[in-house]
Amino acid sequence: MSKICQITGKKAMVGNNVSHSKRRTKRKFNVNLFNKKFYWVEQEAWIELTISANGLRTINKNGLDAAIKDAVQKGYLTSIKYLSF
Repeated sequence: MSKICQITGKKAMVGNNVSHSKRRTKRKFNVNLFNKKFYWVEQEAWIELTISANGLRTINKNGLDAAIKDAVQKGYLTSIKYLSF
């Protein structure tokens, strides 16, 4: 699975490596991603999302249901992993 936030759509960026030599190389700036479990009240189910720190702030601000609907509308969220306990 690629390193993309399921809520905000953030993914790794590429930039120049700052070195003191003549050789120019590129480096990869990864996103601060982690897997987080949420209880989705509207569906009455536990889900697991791969989100960034900014995505977690978005969920805290707007709510889980609104964040998921917005992510689906923008095309960031294609599938949700439901958990069973």
